[in-house]
Amino acid sequence: MTEWRRWAAPLGWLALLLAATLGMGQLEGLFRWIESDSRQVIYERADFLTLLGRHLLVVSVAAVLAILMGVGAAIAATRRWGRDFLPLVSQLASIGQTFPPVAVLALAVPVLGFGTLPIIVALLLYGLLPIVRNTLAGLEGIDPGVMEAARGMGMSGGQILRQVELPLAAPVILAGIRTSVTINIATAAIGATVGASNLGDPIISGIVNGNTAYVVQGALLIGLLAISVDSLFSRLPLAGSRC
Repeated sequence: MTEWRRWAAPLGWLALLLAATLGMGQLEGLFRWIESDSRQVIYERADFLTLLGRHLLVVSVAAVLAILMGVGAAIAATRRWGRDFLPLVSQLASIGQTFPPVAVLALAVPVLGFGTLPIIVALLLYGLLPIVRNTLAGLEGIDPGVMEAARGMGMSGGQILRQVELPLAAPVILAGIRTSVTINIATAAIGATVGASNLGDPIISGIVNGNTAYVVQGALLIGLLAISVDSLFSRLPLAGSRC
């Protein structure tokens, strides 16, 4: 498979996403058929490209924080000195995802106010579980013989972590990050309910005003974004095999 063919699908989805974002107005006839009783069928309160950028920003910030916290906590819990905290780390990550994001927003808004910060907190808590679990699985699934060989070569704990454990666990960790990010792309839409402007805006506006066309526009772009990001993850070198 050539390099071009390898990236053809992700680039195709990204092109479709960009075309839909920039050319939504050209589909007015289609949305007029969906919502024939409405005077306006194309969401125009904010530019779709701007909403896409804001959506990506929120998801990216939450993903970076979740990766740092989730991978860091899992590494700490798999060290000899942190083994006692392993069940606690797993349970805390699970609790974060059992709370519905809407409930997290309801609790966060009185403290953090309306806007972007509450949805970042909600996405962070919601995205931790797949990352923590996959990091734990990846690190604990390494062949003990490999670890013993690394120690026999005189490698320090830090060297073993950087040169042996993390490279071997990377495909499993990446799979958890992929799941976390893809889920949060859809979940981020609820941020529009607390003033965090993103691709959830047309969906919430459509629900409030009874305009199905708005809902379809927001859902279409979020769906294309999720597929594009997931397709990009699937083409990363570490995604296909454990080496």
